[in-house]
Amino acid sequence: MEPERPLPHPITPEATPFWNGLREQRLMLPRCLDCGRCFFYPRIACPHCHSRQIAWIEASGRGRLHAFEIAHQPMNRAFKVKPPYVLAMVELEEGPRMMSNLIDVEPDPRAIRCDMPVEVVFERLTEEITLPLFRPARPAGAGP
Repeated sequence: MEPERPLPHPITPEATPFWNGLREQRLMLPRCLDCGRCFFYPRIACPHCHSRQIAWIEASGRGRLHAFEIAHQPMNRAFKVKPPYVLAMVELEEGPRMMSNLIDVEPDPRAIRCDMPVEVVFERLTEEITLPLFRPARPAGAGP
């Protein structure tokens, strides 16, 4: 079965812990050992202080919707998700912002608001590729 989304080609060694974590349904972020800040996208040096002392932490998977756009046409022919869908910029609790999709919500500007709490969900596309998507956060104890 063909995936609904184009497959990324994770080829940089700096991003290996990120992709490995997603396969295990864990959102991993690089964190600078010198300034203590997390960042995204993975790279060899901290974008804040330029240190090369990088470690990986498991992120909470929670954040807030920083910005969004409702797409009414696919951006790419390989993208088979039926429009409309929500493109989302999520600000993670750990600080970095990440582009993704907002799912499990009506793609209507009256149902979505900036600063709404969101949480990560994982979409497995292949044996090797899992993507982090986000949905409106559920109340504590609400179940999966």
